[in-house]
Amino acid sequence: MRSVDWPQFQALMLSGTWETVYMVMVAALFTVAIGLPVGVLLFLTRQHGLLANRFISLLLNWIVNIGRALPFIILLIAVIPVTRFIVGTTLGTTAAIVPVTLGAFPFFARIVENALADVDAGPVEAVESMGGNLWHIVSRVLLPEALPALVAGITLTIVMLIGFSAMAGVVGGGGLGDLAIRYGYQRFDHNIMAGTVVMLLLMVLGVQKAGDSAVRFLARWR
Repeated sequence: MRSVDWPQFQALMLSGTWETVYMVMVAALFTVAIGLPVGVLLFLTRQHGLLANRFISLLLNWIVNIGRALPFIILLIAVIPVTRFIVGTTLGTTAAIVPVTLGAFPFFARIVENALADVDAGPVEAVESMGGNLWHIVSRVLLPEALPALVAGITLTIVMLIGFSAMAGVVGGGGLGDLAIRYGYQRFDHNIMAGTVVMLLLMVLGVQKAGDSAVRFLARWR
């Protein structure tokens, strides 16, 4: 460790960490924005659902199942044209947000569906008996009742996004993954490699602890 250039090491770690945080948080926002309505539709259109529709249910399940089954490293390469069309480039943290989001939202959509399926039918039937419409049922019963499970799902999704962001470094996605590959692996710098591993672990542990605390708070509040 005596040969470490500490100012450069700290600058690289700070830059890589910030890029990873930016990538993960923006991807998390898009993942929730896409995955939440898809998950709600999965629940509503399933058999015996409030909006039972076999065609839409099969279509959404097909999209979600393929998205979950496709290895992320293959998805990274497969959606390069889509990334270039949306962002204008395939390099950098902003470009990496596209495949990271596409890889994560099917996972979160399935979490949303399962969380809503666990909600007790009693409150739903009560709202229906009082003349409540579908919007009332979803916004005032299903989502609030499933909130602790949804927060737990968001926590798991963010942890997964951290892993995806590291893999995005393989194709120049920036962040700690890119730092580990360019400096740690290609230049055989074990200090950089160890530093990126430690930072990723700290991020995962921090997110998991914050998510668990939020779930416990919501469970008590309910």
